[in-house]
Amino acid sequence: MEFAITFKGDIDPKRTVALCKQAEVAGFDYAWMFDSHVLWRDCYATMAMCMEHTDTLRYGPCVTNPGVRDWSVAASMFATLAQQSGGRVDMGVGRGDSSRRVLGRKPLNVETMVEFCDAVKRMVRGESVQYDEESVAVQIPWANGYQMPVWIAAYGPKALAAAGDSADGLIIQLADPWLVKWFTDQALEVRKAAGLDVNSYRVMSAAPVWVGDMKRAREQTRWFPAMVGNHVADLVSRYGTTGQTVPQRLTDYVEGRKGYDYRHHADKDADHLGFITEDIIDSFGILGPVEAHVEKIKELESIGVTQFNIYLMCGEEERIVAEYAEHVLPHFQKDKVKS
Repeated sequence: MEFAITFKGDIDPKRTVALCKQAEVAGFDYAWMFDSHVLWRDCYATMAMCMEHTDTLRYGPCVTNPGVRDWSVAASMFATLAQQSGGRVDMGVGRGDSSRRVLGRKPLNVETMVEFCDAVKRMVRGESVQYDEESVAVQIPWANGYQMPVWIAAYGPKALAAAGDSADGLIIQLADPWLVKWFTDQALEVRKAAGLDVNSYRVMSAAPVWVGDMKRAREQTRWFPAMVGNHVADLVSRYGTTGQTVPQRLTDYVEGRKGYDYRHHADKDADHLGFITEDIIDSFGILGPVEAHVEKIKELESIGVTQFNIYLMCGEEERIVAEYAEHVLPHFQKDKVKS
């Protein structure tokens, strides 16, 4: 099991570096960053800064999308980060939620997302790629052949199929084991049907955590189910509330949703959190004493999750990393040594 942290880009840059250094010493494997360039600081400049102060930690956007940068600009940026870090960069990709909606634009379709992943990955390797009919083929002459891992974030059937067929890994913004398995199985079925290797396929469960009192834990993480609710609402509007496309345990919890203010995306003090119930908060994140964290992560591992990613944006971030370093990671690092 790998462990990761994710920033949304609103804390002091020097503190971000310090947290990455702390996480690396503790044994974390990744530091991801939200890519929503209007809501928060540009994540790639922050990544470059953090890379210079760490040696083993890997970085990447969780997630970027095809619709906010020219694809050659994105490829050049990833190729640059790969060379500067010694090959410590991955790319997480989605259709575009907050970074596009805050501009009044809709997410792009799955087909465009898949084309983007393929084009950027190939340009980072140094291949010649024509991704726009109005432009000539692009080849980055200084690219050094880096094979950049690509992860796709998905909830809906088309995106899950794309993740299974066209990516190295799947990102699921949930820590509910039943739901994580429900989504993962769909991606793996597509992968198997395509004759692709499933043993090396990677699955990330990304969610906030809070070690300590449950009342405080719920207060600090109530924002997360509201954020997930945006994606569920999209699925409900497209597929309805009946049938097998959207499980009932997801459709039920968004019934009371009355809108979402993207100016307060991932904000624990936002005004759009009233419909979230305590049982949803408890199931979507990992809360309570350290024993509960170890137990739930082991359950996630048993259903195929290969990376647990802490959304490190709930307060007391240094303490949370320290709690995991001392009480949680050792249970899984023993397994790493054995393997």
